[in-house]
Amino acid sequence: QVQLVESGGGLVQAGGSLRLSCAASGSIFSIRTMAWYRQAPGKQRELVAGVTSDGRTNYADSVKGRFTISRDNAKNTVYLQMVSLKPEDTAVYYCNAEIMERFSQIGYLSYWGQGTQVTVSS
Repeated sequence: QVQLVESGGGLVQAGGSLRLSCAASGSIFSIRTMAWYRQAPGKQRELVAGVTSDGRTNYADSVKGRFTISRDNAKNTVYLQMVSLKPEDTAVYYCNAEIMERFSQIGYLSYWGQGTQVTVSS
């Protein structure tokens, strides 16, 4: 069984900062891309940022220059450092990872965390 557990969400004023963490655990052989998505009320889930196993990153235009994604491969953990937060960043943030389990016959599967709420007040 593989689990992704997020932490670090909360309530912050506009202009503030938060750091999200997501740790993968279980019978893991390899993790490919790790990413953060978010979903605001009444909107579709959208990609915020992603990072490959060799450290290449990509960001949504709306967060470039404000958010930084990073990962610690030894800890199977991905982080999202968010600065200069805006009210429009308010959403549930979800961690996603492409993981191959040990002894897998089917390759990489996509796993999701349970989500963590980020609320930015104006």
